[in-house]
Amino acid sequence: MKLRTALQLGRVSNLPTVWTNTLAGAMLAGASGASLGVGFGVMLLAFSLFYVGGMFLNDAFDAKFDAKVRPQRPIPRGDVEVAEVFRSGFAMLGVAIALLGWIGFGFEPRVGAGPAAAGLALAATITWYDWNHKQNRFSPVIMGLCRVLVLLGAGLCVTASPDAALYGGAGLMLCYLIGLTYVAKQENLGRVENLWPLLFLAAPVVYGAWLAMSRPLVFIFWLLFCGWMLVALWLLRRRAKGDIPRAVVSLIAGISLLDAMLIAGTGAAGLAALALLGFGVTLFFQRYISGT
Repeated sequence: MKLRTALQLGRVSNLPTVWTNTLAGAMLAGASGASLGVGFGVMLLAFSLFYVGGMFLNDAFDAKFDAKVRPQRPIPRGDVEVAEVFRSGFAMLGVAIALLGWIGFGFEPRVGAGPAAAGLALAATITWYDWNHKQNRFSPVIMGLCRVLVLLGAGLCVTASPDAALYGGAGLMLCYLIGLTYVAKQENLGRVENLWPLLFLAAPVVYGAWLAMSRPLVFIFWLLFCGWMLVALWLLRRRAKGDIPRAVVSLIAGISLLDAMLIAGTGAAGLAALALLGFGVTLFFQRYISGT
């Protein structure tokens, strides 16, 4: 498989959003910047493999659909065989689970089987989504659970007993991904048929406003997040040619802005700024490798 093909299959332009998810999960679970060492690097690799492997499987399961609707994708284009994509995708998920198991038992604070269990749940959820998302009306929820499990998995790498902050952040990410995934499902229609699922996007906006009242540091990150959301929603309202795909990739990049806001809520201004960098890097690479 050629490198260009692998990059397209893996939608690697979106990987910075996975890294900021991992950082947000660790910080919400009580990590500090000083404690993010080699183990955190292994976490980044593991969750990157989950994402890229999941994207491989998405194309493999959608091969027949793409042959009719998206012939420009690598499999219908003839760049790679579907069997090879399946093998590569499942292999990446397996390695990612093993890496999380290594973190749980091989790195301090030796939290045990929690990270591997979260990894197994994440691999199962990814596979389930990729297999039947076209027919499942609840697929936006399933996709949201994938990102939830990234945050929870990262948190469980830090502590075996995370507190409510991690679960709250994961809940907000779930709401955001439900709205985002609903929009993404309409990409091939050229229009958004119903707007009510977009109300889920309001949950992190409301929470950020509440958090900013007690923690002024959060305000600038909340403002950036809200501003970018308005850009994406304006594209949906305008609905010119290509606006819905642009709204989708904009909302994907916005995941890092939500992560930055959540990290700022922990008081880690420097790491919140690092998450902003993830947002910029995602937008940059989406110009060269499609994010959808």
